[in-house]
Amino acid sequence: MKIAVFSAKKYDQDGFNQWADASLQFRYFDSRLNVETVKMAAGCHAVCVFVNDDLSAAVLQQLSEMGIEMVALRCAGFNNVDLDTAKALGIRVARVPAYSPEAVAEHTIAMMLTLNRKLHKAYNRVRDDNFALDGLLGFNMHGKTVGLIGTGRIGLATARILKGFGCKLLCYDIQPDAELTAHYTSLENLYQQSDIISLHCPLTPQTKHLINQYSLAQMKDGVMLINTSRGGLIDTKAVIHSLKNRKIGYLGLDVYEQEADIFFENLSEQMIDDEVFKRLLTFPNVLITGHQAFFTREALQQISQITSDNLLAYASGLSNGNELVN
Repeated sequence: MKIAVFSAKKYDQDGFNQWADASLQFRYFDSRLNVETVKMAAGCHAVCVFVNDDLSAAVLQQLSEMGIEMVALRCAGFNNVDLDTAKALGIRVARVPAYSPEAVAEHTIAMMLTLNRKLHKAYNRVRDDNFALDGLLGFNMHGKTVGLIGTGRIGLATARILKGFGCKLLCYDIQPDAELTAHYTSLENLYQQSDIISLHCPLTPQTKHLINQYSLAQMKDGVMLINTSRGGLIDTKAVIHSLKNRKIGYLGLDVYEQEADIFFENLSEQMIDDEVFKRLLTFPNVLITGHQAFFTREALQQISQITSDNLLAYASGLSNGNELVN
């Protein structure tokens, strides 16, 4: 079976070459999938895509016209896929529902600790032979209240680590998990009581801009906000306003709602035209990483293996439980 892999990086190729089934023939394209690049998939049986590829109705229609009946997401999120159109066209869509949730959870904690103890600033100071501690004051994580919005596999992994720090956990999820011995509460109470808030929910029409001027107004002054889930959960302009008036004391982002034209590329020799993103970078209490929370050896191995399994299930006419549209 021939598969067109879009947004392909060297590590994607290495992963599939090492872990994928030999019967799968991958064609790699570094371009993102969109209405202009979709024709690259001609002659293939399936496409394999990542978080910023475009699976809108227009793209799916062209894929269908080329005879492509399978979309393999090498990620857990699917907000970039028009599932209704895929179903109407008979295009099967499968995802990787869990690839090392510990990878994202550990990156979440790393962002919390870096912002709190200002490790990025300390690193640069020491390299300049500056050993002064002024401006590096942090706080104990022990005893602090952390609000987790979303307690799926990544949220649960994050909760387990935070319990080890001695944090108090407040959780919100539309489907509470009995495995988690933590206090589930309303969003309003979570906003009001949490010293740190971490987002671990999918991006849906219901969660888009979950963090907005109204939810921010309910939070503690100086709150730490972390997002390693999807950029669209946050209204970035509202967050910038809250940074300016010091409602947000610390902001850690591994995702950004307009990241598609920025992340996963080396733009060091180019001008970035996104004024909102550039404004975020001016704040000393903001830490941004380029959607790397998932990026561990273990996670890449699981992504390659599960994506391969999803493609083989399609080729065999079987279901393995990872389908969003079957």
